[in-house]
Amino acid sequence: MRRTIIAAALGLLLVPVTALAKDTRFWNLTANTITSLQLSPAGKNDWSKNQTDNDNDRTVDHDERLKITDTAAGVYDVKFTDKTGRSCVVPNVEIKTGAVFSIEEKALKGCSK
Repeated sequence: MRRTIIAAALGLLLVPVTALAKDTRFWNLTANTITSLQLSPAGKNDWSKNQTDNDNDRTVDHDERLKITDTAAGVYDVKFTDKTGRSCVVPNVEIKTGAVFSIEEKALKGCSK
């Protein structure tokens, strides 16, 4: 009986830890609203689903954060298109589970329209 009570108490202690887990998020620090954002393991050209589908209006405004799903921690290339039609690929972005990663306008090179 005592073991059952201890096991139940330990189980209850683990519930709040799970509930406090943070989402991995992308923070848009580019100049424009992003309309499509995909990830690929660095150098693999194997693009994920459009992550902007995780947002209610399916876009990520400047200074807005977007929940990233189905992505393990690692180094990724990030491909996005913004509302002006500009397409960019930002290589070697480190993504950590439960953390925020960002892309700044000044880091963009080699974008096309």
